[in-house]
Amino acid sequence: MIRLNQIKLNINEIDIFSFDENNIKDKLNENTYLNKKIKALIKTGEYKIEKLVRLSMDARDKSKLQYIFSIDVSSPQEKNILKKNGNNNNVMLTNGIKYKPPLFDLSGFSDLSPIIIGTGPAGYFSGLYLARMGFKPVIFERGKDVEERIKDVEGFWEGNDINPESNVSFGEGGAGTFSDGKLNTGVKDKTGRIKAVIDDFISFGAPFDIGYLSKPHIGTNELRKVMTSMRNEITKLGGKIHFNSKFTGFSYINEDKNRLNIEITSMVDGVKSYFETNALVLAIGHSARDTFEILSENKLNMEPKPFAIGLRIEHPADLINKSQYGDYAFDKLPTADYKMTYHSTNGRNVYSFCMCPGGFVVNASSDKEQCVVNGMSNHARDGRNSNSAIVCNVTPEDFISEGFGKYGNLAGVYYQKKFESAAFHEGNGNIPVQLFKDYKNNEISDKLGKIKPDIKGNYSFANLNNCLPAYVNNAIIEAIDDYGRKLKGFDDKDAVLSGVETRTSSPVKILRDECFMSNIKGIFPCGEGAGYAGGITSAAIDGIKVAEAVAGYLYRLLKE
Repeated sequence: MIRLNQIKLNINEIDIFSFDENNIKDKLNENTYLNKKIKALIKTGEYKIEKLVRLSMDARDKSKLQYIFSIDVSSPQEKNILKKNGNNNNVMLTNGIKYKPPLFDLSGFSDLSPIIIGTGPAGYFSGLYLARMGFKPVIFERGKDVEERIKDVEGFWEGNDINPESNVSFGEGGAGTFSDGKLNTGVKDKTGRIKAVIDDFISFGAPFDIGYLSKPHIGTNELRKVMTSMRNEITKLGGKIHFNSKFTGFSYINEDKNRLNIEITSMVDGVKSYFETNALVLAIGHSARDTFEILSENKLNMEPKPFAIGLRIEHPADLINKSQYGDYAFDKLPTADYKMTYHSTNGRNVYSFCMCPGGFVVNASSDKEQCVVNGMSNHARDGRNSNSAIVCNVTPEDFISEGFGKYGNLAGVYYQKKFESAAFHEGNGNIPVQLFKDYKNNEISDKLGKIKPDIKGNYSFANLNNCLPAYVNNAIIEAIDDYGRKLKGFDDKDAVLSGVETRTSSPVKILRDECFMSNIKGIFPCGEGAGYAGGITSAAIDGIKVAEAVAGYLYRLLKE
């Protein structure tokens, strides 16, 4: 198979929205403009398009927007094509790397039940691959299954009291279930794990276009279905999944310290149960603050880590589209996104985070008397507004300067809590919002302008300057002014800000060695909560890596 890269077509020359899972190959093979480019590139007419590998967009020239294709083709003249294009990096053989999990001969062994805490992408992929390798993972989740979780979250947005165990952070699928469901990642992986994750998501019902889009996303509406399918596959393979079951402690139960006793507390009746295992995977997510406390008390090695905090900003999706595309064929283009960066005069780095084209701002709080916001989009990204977080880096030195050094490794947790509590009280229990002009002037907004917010959850006018440190507010204001010079309308005086965004990544890193194990034998930190991932795909990849490590560790123990 030959891979052809950097094939460019004007957006009017192909309708990517007509593709579906069954017709995409035919659509590509039938497209005159595409085939003309391919023939000019490979210098033969004997070929067949087999697969769309990657599709991206070049929007730098607003008068000439182009799609960029990477395509796999087959041809009986493969050797001749490669010879003619020997110095052309856009014509090459595909490497065909396909990830395969290690195999173990487990016949004759009965104790094959590693325990996993958490059902986010790290926990579920760890469980899925352990099950595929022949083990029988047992997964505990403090929150509810996705069907019941949706009811709790939507009830909270409608004004019900928050359920600290079933919310945007806790429950089946983790925090990503109520997000845009982005799958693009900066992880470099030559083993094929990234493709394996994408292929798994598609097999579990995710939209097929995540297989080729350069910026794939599933969308919250589709992610919910995917989580259910993953759950069913894990149990079909012999794994067990328990919801409303919170990890509350552990201890060793033998002198060799290779057997753990795990305490699980029921969130239904408070009854404690105990489970033995040789391997515990901690895929706890970045908001499991009470779990961090338990682990710290039990001397699990961890350290505070930098993250970023800030606010959400909303603009009409059409404004972002026009700024990114010009007056050019909106109906033939995906809802526009952006990625912004800025280095402020006070030395802080400010950047857009978790941009949600055509999405919503959501109340993502996970406990009483705190307010956290996040962004969420459906797969269609057809909401009237686009939003993103504008966040500023903060460091362990900042945690100490705010007076939280006494909390040691958990200083970042208490730093987050301070500003989440400030946001809750500033908004009188609702999401605090403010127009950009009033944020700059340090004044409470008294009415909306031409931009109407699209927020899941109640909101109130407030002064967001009171919700974040001055060094963050000043850096964000500078950044938005700068972004307005790069993306027309970004600094609109009526742009709606909401706060606070503090859960960009975990405030701690749970240390692990080259075998993925912590300082406590048999415990494997995993995913975003442990500090080893920064999104759905990277968390899933880390789950697979940890599954491999756990499988090897258990197999060695069982063979001894």
